[in-house]
Order: sequence, then structure tokens, then C-alpha cells
Amino acid sequence: MDIEKVNVLILAGSRDFGRCKIASHVPVCLWPVLGRPVIEIAIRNLVNQGVKEIIICSEEKIGNFKTLAAEIPKIHLSFIEESLRAGTAGCLRDAIRGRNKDMTIVIPAAMISLPDIKDLLTAHLEQKADLTVVFNPGHENNELGTSTGIYVCGRKILDNIPEDGYCDIKEALIPEMVSKAMVIKAHRLSQNVNNFRDSKEYLCAMANFIEQGEFSDDKISFVSHDKGQLFLGNNAKVDPSVKIIGNVIVMDNARISNNTVIFGPAVIGQNSYIQNDNIIINSVIWDKVEIGSHCEISNSLLDNNVRINSNTNICDTEIAFERTAFLKRFAVQSAQLKSSVSDWRKSLKDSRREPVLSDFSYLGWAGLFAVIAAFMWSYWANIADLWNIWLSSDEYSSGILVPFLAAYVLWSRRDQLQNVPLKPAIIGLLIFFIAEGLRLFGVFFMFGSAERISVLIGTAALVMFLLGWKFFKKTATTLLFLCLMLPWPYRVQGAVTLPLQSWATSSAVFCLEILGYDVVKEGNLIHIGLSAVAVAEACNGLRMITAFFVISALVVMLAKRPLWQKIIVLISSLPIALLCNTARLVITSIAFTYVKGEHWEKMFHDFGGYAMVPLALAAVIAEFWLLQRLTEVPVEKKAIIIVRQ
Repeated sequence: MDIEKVNVLILAGSRDFGRCKIASHVPVCLWPVLGRPVIEIAIRNLVNQGVKEIIICSEEKIGNFKTLAAEIPKIHLSFIEESLRAGTAGCLRDAIRGRNKDMTIVIPAAMISLPDIKDLLTAHLEQKADLTVVFNPGHENNELGTSTGIYVCGRKILDNIPEDGYCDIKEALIPEMVSKAMVIKAHRLSQNVNNFRDSKEYLCAMANFIEQGEFSDDKISFVSHDKGQLFLGNNAKVDPSVKIIGNVIVMDNARISNNTVIFGPAVIGQNSYIQNDNIIINSVIWDKVEIGSHCEISNSLLDNNVRINSNTNICDTEIAFERTAFLKRFAVQSAQLKSSVSDWRKSLKDSRREPVLSDFSYLGWAGLFAVIAAFMWSYWANIADLWNIWLSSDEYSSGILVPFLAAYVLWSRRDQLQNVPLKPAIIGLLIFFIAEGLRLFGVFFMFGSAERISVLIGTAALVMFLLGWKFFKKTATTLLFLCLMLPWPYRVQGAVTLPLQSWATSSAVFCLEILGYDVVKEGNLIHIGLSAVAVAEACNGLRMITAFFVISALVVMLAKRPLWQKIIVLISSLPIALLCNTARLVITSIAFTYVKGEHWEKMFHDFGGYAMVPLALAAVIAEFWLLQRLTEVPVEKKAIIIVRQ
């Protein structure tokens, strides 16, 4: 049968008073499915099946639905507004009265997965029924499931419906048809249509819909997890530490903080914010919902704009936005009004989320970069001095990499940093003044180290003052890492140079003797065979120490290991650097016994230094591996047997 010759009636229903809190202010037909009202999902499904005209019957104001006509192309929507309740049969009567189409199909608006309309019409005609009642599939082959609320009928049914007043299909029309021996048939679908009338049925319908995975949206991207599937909307941000088990949909601009566990099927609505250390199980959360930390939400539905305080447990319920509570505050007497408004402002202030980096507008970022530019301009002479030291000094040449490596570390942690609450700390301004005082001290007494240290202290002070104490604590290790770009004070460098040079010479001679070479030590000069190797001041190992500290610190910041392991690796970087420097001197000394000529000697001298960098990196990685092997408790693997019934 041609589907264009059939009346398609959608029962939009009305608000529910008393049984469902959320439905009392949001009609069930407007409940969201992936950001769209379920009635829109139904209409789009009908359009895809070739339906050209749809009649919508509702007790709500028709203005709530007329926007759908403009948003959905290739469809003509007619509206019937029931000022008084007419019932499902009454809506059917008012919809087909005055229309010349022989067949009518009645569909409830709250239905996510519509069946094939042509199949329903074919089944109705083959059964030669006056009325066909459509059911979901049952649990067994011979058992009917729950009613879908879908009916197929002909015009003859009008003879059994009163001309006006209330009339329900199940309670009045079907008994009347049975008394007149009319043919009423049941049709069972092969797949659940996921219809619902209240919050519990809605949760079940959404769970089936998500598990079936028969939805597609260009705005949602798929991310695979070890134990589940994550579907992300535009600008949705999920911390890497979040655990996903089952199918979970996170809508546009939603944010989920660290250490949250979500058991699917579950939906997180648009612009919602889930703080850290929460557990969400088989729940649907609508738009603009904010959930504090350490909460557990299971098998529940949360309305738009709901705020859940920290340390709250919600189970098997629905949480509606209490609009009436807000209005009651303004209905009290004038003596109570001031107190009520004060309490409301206090609660609003307590529940207000502190801004984060992701909330920055373009103007905010421009202001932040302007402060950074002004700071660099103020310290430009000191930055240029550091640059010249990096380029001219072998001992501190690795310092040129430190700012870029620090920027990379911050970029790798961007997902964590953008969710850190920002609350400027006035103590940062005080520390900045202290840094400026230290800088003036260095300028007046010509103490360059004080000026260079003031650069780092000023940077840390600005971070604390502009972004707050919490952000400073998150970036403290990176700011401390920047200390490795500074040269040592001259007195400190002078105090350690000669002992390091002497130790390097003695250790190299000791190793060469162990290897069987005839070696004579004369001050810092090593005589090996017919060759003499001078251990110059530049070969004292200070360059190795600074470079290896940079490598070790970078690996420690990027590695996800316990704190005590990181401390051991950092402490061990000093002996590793000294041993690598000794190995370089030994290799160079042996090479000088075979290679002659200044060019080759210089090449082996430089190459030996470069070769120590991957050796040091390998030593750090091997140290992490050894620590893990020594401290990790073996896990006994057990077989898991799954029995399907």
C-alpha cells in the first residue's frame, strides 16, 4: 500500500502531574535523545520512510512543536491542539475527521526506534483486521511483549468513537469493538521500538538504544576503550584517567574530570561538568548538569541544570530541577525576603564552579600573552645573557633545550591543566616583588646569578598570581625543571671543577689499568703507550652532569611511576654522569693509541661526548625497568569461563 495514502498521527501527549517529576515541566515527547527531542527523532524516521504529511495531536501549546516544521525538510506538519483531554481515541477521531484517507496509523511521540511503517500496513491488511495493536517482541517465542502504543486502523473505526468528549483506545474503544464482534489483531515486532512513558522506561529505552548502536551522528566521534566504547561530541573533553566500561556517550562541550568511572550504557548531556572521583552507572544526565566530586549515581535520570553536591549518592531515582523552590523564595513575607535572598546568593556562590583554562575567551588569552610578552621584554637583557652562555659554554649548552622541553611537558599535560580551577593568589604578587628586589640586588652588586634566579622566581610568582595556587602546584615540577637552564654560580663552579677534573683523571687511569694498559698519571695528563692524553678542565664531567640531569628530569616528569622511584632515578643521575664521563675518557685514550692527527683526535673526542647521551638515556630506562621488576608483585593469571544460558 502507498504510504502517502495513509494518515500518520503522532500523539504528543501532555505533561504528567504527580507520577513523574521531570515530566511535570518537560513533556515526555520533548525528552532528549542525543541532543534532539524524541518527537523529532520519530518525525525524521518517518520522513526517511517516505512519509510526506504528519498530524501531531497534543494538549500542549502547539508553539512548542511548530519549530520542528522549519528544522525538518520534506515534511508537512498539521497540528491539533486539545484544550481538554480527548484521550487517544478522541485524538484519533479529531485527526481523521474530514480527511479522505482510508488508513490511519497512530504512533506515540516517545519512541526512539520506529518500526517499518509499510510492514505494519501489510500485516494489518493480511490479517483483515479492523484494528491492529502492535507489541514489542516478548521474552519467548509465543509470548507478546509490552504494548508499543502503535495502532493501525481504517475509517470504519469512527463508528465506535463518540462524536465528542474523552475516549481512550484501550479502555473504551477496544471493549466497544469487541462487543460488536469487530476484528482486533495483535502484531509482534522483531525488534524493540524503545518506547517510554516515565523515567524508568526512558532509562531502559536509552540503554537498549545505546547497546544496539544503531545511531549515527556526524557530530559524534568514536573512541575505542579496553573495556568499552566512548562516543564523543564536539569539544567534549574526557580526562585520560577516566575509566569507561560499556558504551558511553558524552555530548557536545561536556567535561569529565580525573578518576571518574562510568559504567555504560550511559549518556552525559551537553555542557555538563562531572568533577573528579565519581562513579556513574547506567544513568542518563541531561544538559548543563554539574556533579561535585566523590558522588555515586546509578540507574538515575538527572534533569537539565541540576546541581549535585559532592559526596552524594543517588540510586534508582530521577532528579528534577526545582523551579518552584526558586519561586517560593519570592512569595514569602517581606521580613523573610532578605534572609531568603541572602541564603540563595550564598548557595549560588558555593555551587558556582571556579573558572578553568578552557573557559578563557580570546580576550582572556590575549591578556595572558600580553603579560608574558611584557615580562619577557622586562627581562630581555637577562634572557639574551643566558642565550650567549648556552652557545659559548660547553658545560651549559644543554640549557638551551630546557625551555622547549618544559613547554613540551606542559603541552603533554594540557588535558589535566585545562580543568584546574583558577583562583588568583595575592601572595604571588608579593613573591614577584621579592624577585624584583633580588634582581635589583644583582644589578647593583654585579651579581649575575641573582639576576638569572630572579627570572625563575618571577615566572613562578606570575603563575601563582594570575592562575592561582592550585595551578601553581600542578606546574611546580615543570617550573623547578627550568632551574636546569641556569649556569652554576662562578664560586660553586670553581669549587667543584678541580675535584671533578682530578677524579675524572684518576678514574680513567684506574679503568685503563684494569683493562691491561700501561698507564702513567702525571697531574691531569695520562701517558698511555706512546701517546699522552690531557684531561682538560672541560673534560671534568660538569657538562655530563648538567646534560644528564636534564635527561633524567625530563624522563622522570613524563614517566608514570611512583614518587620514590623518580627520586632514586634523579639521585642516581649524578653517579651515572660521572661513570659515563669516565667511560668517555677511557674510550678516547684508547682511540688515541691507534689514531694519529689532530683532526681524528678531535673527532673521537667530540664523538665520545655525543655517544654518552643515548647511553645515559638507556641507563635511566634500564633503572626504571629494574625498579619495577624488583618491586612489582607477580599476578597469578586465572582462566575465566563464561557460560551462556
